Amino acid sequence: MTGLRWGILATGGIASAFASDLRTSGRDLVAVGSRSQSSADEFAAKFDIPHAHPSYEALVADPDVDIIYVATPHPMHHAHAKLALENGKHVLVEKAFTVNRAEAEDLQRIAAERGLLAMEAMWTRYLPHMVRIRELLAEGALGEIRAVTADHTQLISSDPAHRLNDLKLGGGALLDLGIYPISFIWDVLGAPTSIQATARLVETGADSEVATIMTHEGGAVSTSLSSSRAAGPNAASIIGTEARIDIDRVWYMPTTFRVVAPDGTVRETYTSEVEGRGMQFQALAAEGAVAAGDVAGGLLPLPVAESVAIMGTLDQIRAQIGVSYPGEERNHG
Repeated sequence: MTGLRWGILATGGIASAFASDLRTSGRDLVAVGSRSQSSADEFAAKFDIPHAHPSYEALVADPDVDIIYVATPHPMHHAHAKLALENGKHVLVEKAFTVNRAEAEDLQRIAAERGLLAMEAMWTRYLPHMVRIRELLAEGALGEIRAVTADHTQLISSDPAHRLNDLKLGGGALLDLGIYPISFIWDVLGAPTSIQATARLVETGADSEVATIMTHEGGAVSTSLSSSRAAGPNAASIIGTEARIDIDRVWYMPTTFRVVAPDGTVRETYTSEVEGRGMQFQALAAEGAVAAGDVAGGLLPLPVAESVAIMGTLDQIRAQIGVSYPGEERNHG
């Protein structure tokens, strides 16, 4: 076995998906930590993990672990990633990286001081079809990029107690779903130079729908839509003067895309052939960054500095739509 020895912090659905893809790709998954021994034992048995810890503190203290995947809800990302970093572990932190830029900057600082990798688990960026799209953009295949559009819309739950509707759990469509199109837009067009956002808020104060219109350097425009209470096409397009890329449903998972000329001629069709969900590619990238000594992530599709800046964009959107999380102003204002 080569590469880093992985530990998983928390045992929810996203942790299971990641563990499955780690196993599929032959990565070295050695430990799991939960808030109870029974939960850790059950997860360990399911994925054949040798070390099952009854607390997160025990997990980060495990000398056999090199890197920890933080899979708790958004408001806990900062504390749990910090716990791992301060115990000498690299971290791959579920998206959104934190709940705001201040927390993201703090993780970036701690990681830099200790020479550790702190990486956001925006797994879509590492999928093969996204790698090919970046190659096409670098080649200038689309000409001048004029616009990008993407949505992430799902019918999830209207239950006020559901985590998507609970502000104490970082609820809202933006941080859970909207992070995908916002990060994608950043990937293609870079930082926005202006942001306009609008939203529908539910009875708990969380956002159920968020739409953005942003401008970018050179005048390109982007639009995004996220929703937790209605399922849309979940497609994306990059529109240039010489061609466009249409990414099929579901654009943020392994899928197909086409390069289409202005006259409708299809110049290229790309089809993803990925075993599992595709979350293993971010793990491979993390291992590669550590092996190369690139803990600042400059060679990664999503370096930590960009994750911090994207959290700043999400902060601006939330300020416009009037969504804040308990304790934010006290802790980070």
